[in-house]
Amino acid sequence: MKNAFLILFAITATNLVSAQYKPDDQRSEIKFTVNNFGFAVDGSFKGIQGTIGFDPQNAAAGRFDVTIDAGTVNTDNSLRDSHLKNDGYLDVRNYPRIRLVSTKLSGSGASYTFTGLLTIKDKTKEISFPFTAAPANAGMVFKGSFKINRKDFGVGGTSTISNELTVSLNVMADK
Repeated sequence: MKNAFLILFAITATNLVSAQYKPDDQRSEIKFTVNNFGFAVDGSFKGIQGTIGFDPQNAAAGRFDVTIDAGTVNTDNSLRDSHLKNDGYLDVRNYPRIRLVSTKLSGSGASYTFTGLLTIKDKTKEISFPFTAAPANAGMVFKGSFKINRKDFGVGGTSTISNELTVSLNVMADK
């Protein structure tokens, strides 16, 4: 009986640390903006997968481990999209997924800070950005944005494209 109580306690305590969520690809948006020849080019990715452990009352105990399908890059220009999938840019044949993993979460209320590791083409860099988390139906919606230098990840080589790009996340996650 004592062992049954300990097992039940361990399961309950684990659930109190952070609720487990799964990103919903159909309702989530992963977008980016980069300047090319001085003009803003918008694009998006699909294929979000992974797990999110998050409790708004205890953000520090949370954990994000999500990936997107690099081969889904979409800029509404099929010729440009094919070019972005090649080895000089995303090299989707050899690096099919882009990964984001948290190393530290902080904050409270609806405003939080994500610190973690972004991996593109087997190159990993630490990033940090503010995000919001709000209940939505039976899950959560996570929103945030950050800037990265594409050259830090070996993406692209031409000087007509800005090195800096902005990534915006609007992730719907269900229990």
